[in-house]
Amino acid sequence: MSYDSGKDVFTRGCLQVYTGNGKGKTTAAIGLAVRALGAGMKVFFGQFVKRGEYSEIAILKNLENMVLRQYGEEGFVMGKPGASDVEAASRGVRDAADALAGGNFGLVVLDEVNVAYALGMISLPELLTVAASRRDGTELVMTGRGAPPGLIEAADLVTEMREVKHYFKAGLKARKGIES
Repeated sequence: MSYDSGKDVFTRGCLQVYTGNGKGKTTAAIGLAVRALGAGMKVFFGQFVKRGEYSEIAILKNLENMVLRQYGEEGFVMGKPGASDVEAASRGVRDAADALAGGNFGLVVLDEVNVAYALGMISLPELLTVAASRRDGTELVMTGRGAPPGLIEAADLVTEMREVKHYFKAGLKARKGIES
């Protein structure tokens, strides 16, 4: 899925990957979603491996032209995922493929999908097939730690969030509106 110089990037749409061990991957994807909405695009935002009323959910679910889905059990998958976690991730892959192929969305975000991959819930071929299924003009963003090398190679843009210093290590817990 390399760049096709025969197609204008604005026609083709890009695959963006936000990965790394630093804070800000989901936040960056939300920022891009808000920008796309402001430009009149319809956005599909699928969150993998977590479910719950995180602060971003409270606002995103109420935005016009935003379709928000969560593909995880309550909270965040910690440790080995259960069968229901794997089924939720599979449902997310199917919904994402439909959103990408349907042509209704200008932006599709698959938040924490790289974590679902790292936990063995989604395979690299599934990720690449989903990415390849996007119609021209649909931008795709995949976030989460542990993006596989094959996905990084297929991407048009890769941003690695690198932790330099984090206040969690000093004992600060997640704060509502900032981390949760």
